[in-house]
Amino acid sequence: MADRIEINVPDGFRNLKGQFGGIFGLVIIVVLIWAGFSSVYTVPAESQGVVLRFGKYKDTVDPGLQFKFPFNIDQVEIVAVQRQMKQEFGFGTSGATNRTQYSANRAEQMAERSMVTGDLNAASVEWNLQYRIEEPKLFLFKVRDPEETLRDISESVMRTVVGDRTVDEVITIGRQEISVVALEQMQALVDKYELGLRIDLVELQNVNPPEQVRPSFNEVNQAQQERESMINVANGEYNKVIPRARGLANQSIQEAEGYALKRVNEAEGDVARFEAMLTEYVKAPEVTKRRIYLETMQQVVSQIDKKIVLDDEASSVLPLLQLNQN
Repeated sequence: MADRIEINVPDGFRNLKGQFGGIFGLVIIVVLIWAGFSSVYTVPAESQGVVLRFGKYKDTVDPGLQFKFPFNIDQVEIVAVQRQMKQEFGFGTSGATNRTQYSANRAEQMAERSMVTGDLNAASVEWNLQYRIEEPKLFLFKVRDPEETLRDISESVMRTVVGDRTVDEVITIGRQEISVVALEQMQALVDKYELGLRIDLVELQNVNPPEQVRPSFNEVNQAQQERESMINVANGEYNKVIPRARGLANQSIQEAEGYALKRVNEAEGDVARFEAMLTEYVKAPEVTKRRIYLETMQQVVSQIDKKIVLDDEASSVLPLLQLNQN
């Protein structure tokens, strides 16, 4: 049997080994805790999470409590897909949280709102658009700066749409149409470039002529409004007088037609009565003549207030005949 070899380990080395084991165990515990915390995350209610594994797109997750590989193997980009964002052109609202909401430089704002219309007039057009992130993957990875690209698209489309219309259409009656057409064209370009955005609204704000010609333009507009007002007043008088005149004319015509019908009916009645009388006269001339005489005298005498009856041989009128006078 071989002899046993004994090695005497110093007490200091044994203590060092024990300390090393304690530190290693502590490191393991810390690593496990870190792994636990780094593998759990929460996606807010209005957002979606884009998971990257070793920097490459892996998945898009919905709101709620989610799990991922720890130690930054999986990284998560939170994208607010339900939040409505806004971009302003030609002006700027203070307190904006979106860095691309408006141009901070006043000169850039003036350049944005200065446009040329289709009839070669100048106009100052301010507008804003409201949009949402619809496809987080496209928004993060397809284009380097999608929101700046959206600003360029919006300005290009608005200049095109305004350039197809006269200055009167841009400033007055064509504003709603411009908003609708601009939204359609902007969304088409956003889809073509795959920005992952959806435009909800394009709204024209202040649309005015340039400041240098604004007083003259206002005078022209005032003259046009006065002309329209006078035309409306004249049309109102026309609509009030002409129907009344037509009504009076129709009333006169109807009265004339009624009178003519009455006279014709009376004449026809007289003719029928004369013919009936003629027939009776032919049958009995003396009797008919006497009857006509008596009927005529009845009509005449009934209309006389004072009636005096005399004998053929009477030479004077008795006073008693005046007793009925007041």
